[in-house]
Amino acid sequence: MKCANPFPFSEDNKRYHTWNYYLRHRFGKKIAKVPLDGGFTCPNRDGTRGYGGCTFCTSSGSGEFAGDRAEPLLDQYIKGQAVMRHKWPDADFIPYFQAYTNTYGPLSKIQACVKPFLDRPEVAAIAIATRADCLEPEKIAWLASCCASKEIWLELGVQSVHDATALTINRGHSYAEVVETVQRLALTPLKICVHLIDGLPGEDEEMILETVRQINLLPIHAVKLHMLHLMRDTQLARRYAEQPFPLLSREEYVGLVVRQLELLRPEIIIQRLTGDGASDALIAPQWTLKKTIVLNEIDKLMAREKTWQGKRTAHG
Repeated sequence: MKCANPFPFSEDNKRYHTWNYYLRHRFGKKIAKVPLDGGFTCPNRDGTRGYGGCTFCTSSGSGEFAGDRAEPLLDQYIKGQAVMRHKWPDADFIPYFQAYTNTYGPLSKIQACVKPFLDRPEVAAIAIATRADCLEPEKIAWLASCCASKEIWLELGVQSVHDATALTINRGHSYAEVVETVQRLALTPLKICVHLIDGLPGEDEEMILETVRQINLLPIHAVKLHMLHLMRDTQLARRYAEQPFPLLSREEYVGLVVRQLELLRPEIIIQRLTGDGASDALIAPQWTLKKTIVLNEIDKLMAREKTWQGKRTAHG
């Protein structure tokens, strides 16, 4: 019952600020994301910052569920939109530039990708996955100008605040660069979502919680939490085969997520608490394929412990 749930940003049993809650209150209806591949690459793949990409990243740039980059963007979008309409006939949409780093390249390329969606009436917002080191001032300024037409979300892959971890996973930039970029973005109407990965090699629970403590201090709007996936044909999978490292169990992950949520300010939107890994390419953990079970276990543990998002923050 609602009266048993102390969390303010909830109309159901969720004790955290769900993405669905935000979208329904912001736009008044169901909003669905349509993942796209804009044909970008990354600076730690082509030698600008390194080679090979992040060690956990697949050859699709973590865009397994995005459209086919060989197809025009609007064709990708229309196909994805049709799939979503089968489930939610009355939904509006968020074109999501998901694969690789979608602000890495000339501004003209970014404009060519984004502009076609700015005037479409069924587009509620636009989401762009990118990195902190690929947002030069002119790109930020142009994207900020687009906010007059649509809500624009920039999703920054951060993964960890620990530079030693960033080096291990071949991230190619420091946490200081993240802080600097977020501070610049906070001066604009752009929305900021930060991606974090739990279970990265070499990190213990305290390091993972410290990442959330530091992220909580930034002027961000949303967070995505992911469990580390070992995917076939990645550098990390090859390392794991040679020198296995511990992977979190479902129970460990659920408990860790609850601790993380307690540390995040209540107004921070939780866009995701589980990550997607294509089942035919996922090596481990296999339990991540059962997303509904994971989310239900998080809900049950929060209710059992009588806790909620922000309970252990300075503001909670």
